[in-house]
Amino acid sequence: MKKKINTYLLLTVFLTLMAALLMAVAIFHHIYRRQVVADMRTCAYMLKNMNWQEAEVQDMPEDGGQEGSAEDGDEIRITVICGDGAVLYDNEAENGTLENHSARPEVLTAKKEGEGYAVRHSDTLGRDMYYFALRLDDGMILRISKEADSIWRVFINMMEGIAGIAALMFLVCFFLAHYITGGIVRPIEYLAGHLEEAEKIDTYEELVPFISTIRKQHEDILESAKMRQEFTANVTHELKTPLTSISGYAELIETGLAGEDDVRRFAGGIHRNADRLLTLINDIIRLSELDSDRMEILFTEVDLYEIAADCVEMIRVSAENHGVTIEMHGYHCTVQADRGMIEELVYNLCDNAIRYNKEGGKVDVTVGLCGNRICLSVKDTGIGISEKDQERIFERFYRVDKSHSRKTGGTGLGLAIVKHIVARHHAELKLASEAGKGTEVSVLFRSE
Repeated sequence: MKKKINTYLLLTVFLTLMAALLMAVAIFHHIYRRQVVADMRTCAYMLKNMNWQEAEVQDMPEDGGQEGSAEDGDEIRITVICGDGAVLYDNEAENGTLENHSARPEVLTAKKEGEGYAVRHSDTLGRDMYYFALRLDDGMILRISKEADSIWRVFINMMEGIAGIAALMFLVCFFLAHYITGGIVRPIEYLAGHLEEAEKIDTYEELVPFISTIRKQHEDILESAKMRQEFTANVTHELKTPLTSISGYAELIETGLAGEDDVRRFAGGIHRNADRLLTLINDIIRLSELDSDRMEILFTEVDLYEIAADCVEMIRVSAENHGVTIEMHGYHCTVQADRGMIEELVYNLCDNAIRYNKEGGKVDVTVGLCGNRICLSVKDTGIGISEKDQERIFERFYRVDKSHSRKTGGTGLGLAIVKHIVARHHAELKLASEAGKGTEVSVLFRSE
């Protein structure tokens, strides 16, 4: 991570530095160009004010009086052009040898506006030629011209200095990038080994949400690991009890110590415990499927009342065997849901209400509207749930009355399955219960 941040920072610095230097050269060249034209203009007006017709041209300073031009080795060329474009005088060419200058841009502009200038580039010399033309009082044109370096030649001439400055700045930025990167990464590196001290870490404000998320994920992972450990222990315990009974019964039968009546009774015990094992294993597999993100859910429009009514009829015999009355209430309501999952949800709620009910108790299943949502309610008059147990009642293998649960054949996974199905349907699960008076579990679905 440090290497990547350093690389990006240095690349950014390099590109910014190069762009800044190129812009500086361009700005310098623009200023230089304007200065050359301004100097030539000054020179032209000085010559205009001189009685140049009477002066000896050869006595004129070659640089037109500009200080510093001689140092550059650049000479100023003076040309006098008639109104028809013919060259009357040029200090670098013999009279009559130059072509007509009437079409030159600077000359045309000077004729029209009094003065004009132009810059032409020579690819052969790799230099720019500057021209300034001034219209004299008698209609003739006085033109001053001078050679100057192009922007690329200026850049090449400055290359050594630019390279030195760039290298120095790049070296400084390298150490700054290394220091800044260390400061950015240091809290994260410390957090990796001291996650429990996340709140005490002095870090940047922008990293606080990231650290909070990491800490929460860490806590969730630890909680998940703890739950898996508890689940494994519970599964082991739950499987061990019926397997121990089956093994004990089988051993008594195998040794011949059991009489004919005992064999029949022991076989019944083996059968009951085997059924309990199968039920437990099926519930564990079902929970594993519901936990998997790869499980496909087929949402269709289903009649919640119809599903609940079918479930009540199917489980009515079981209710009668437990001495419990079960009734269906409400009206037809449709929801978008997985039909199989909803059938499983209703069955588990009804089965739980029957198993944990009292002799002569009652279970009421109701489907209807609760505000703007569709509600499925399963209410019983059973043993109820104390306030301290209500928070954990939907945990795997959690039982309010363990002895009663085993007596009725419950696995302790029914409500955990219900909770998963409700979550998969983005519904809301509500619990209202009072110890000794009964329980009501409600599932609220979004109305379509």
